[in-house]
Amino acid sequence: MNWIDAVPYIPRYSEPKVRVRWITKEKANLLIHNLRLQWMKDVCFFALFTGARMNEIFTLTWHNVDFVNRVATVTNENAKSGKARALLLNNDAIELIRKLRFRNNCEYVFTRSTNRRVYDIDRRDFKQACEQSGIDNFHFHDLRHTWASWHVQAGTPLYTLKNLGGWETLEMVNKYAHLNADHMLEFANNVTFTAQRSIGNTEINVSNG
Repeated sequence: MNWIDAVPYIPRYSEPKVRVRWITKEKANLLIHNLRLQWMKDVCFFALFTGARMNEIFTLTWHNVDFVNRVATVTNENAKSGKARALLLNNDAIELIRKLRFRNNCEYVFTRSTNRRVYDIDRRDFKQACEQSGIDNFHFHDLRHTWASWHVQAGTPLYTLKNLGGWETLEMVNKYAHLNADHMLEFANNVTFTAQRSIGNTEINVSNG
């Protein structure tokens, strides 16, 4: 048996940092105001209302919109995970797509003004709107990050956010956890202990919370 003379060097690689870029509601309103195309405004509004991915938005058909149950179905062939999922439609999303329904004769929910299907955002319009709004280093997918960030700041539990956003694991939404510090402190105060303790010469009273 041959023994090695030294412990071999094994390089350690750090995990890549997850990019989370989000904007405030004031900046989001300014961004949409500065968009030139109405269909781009509609698409961005829907992304902020639902957290839907770009492909989920542009492949959504009226056949998969349920106004009664307030849900839009993302079919398995259009879902990132390959598994069908439900997009829950809040009041804002319902109001938006109802307006689109009256002026849209196409199979797809989001179309150009000529009722032609849209396959991609107008990147020039989006870039110019970002510049006019003073928003740097911002991509369309960051609207999804923004939606998730707003949810966490409003107190939505991460597990609920995972299901709303269609993420497969809880680890995928942990990147938003730091935005929920105030709510985590509220939970930390849920458990208290009634006692009288002394640390050194300092007496501490711990009361019921």
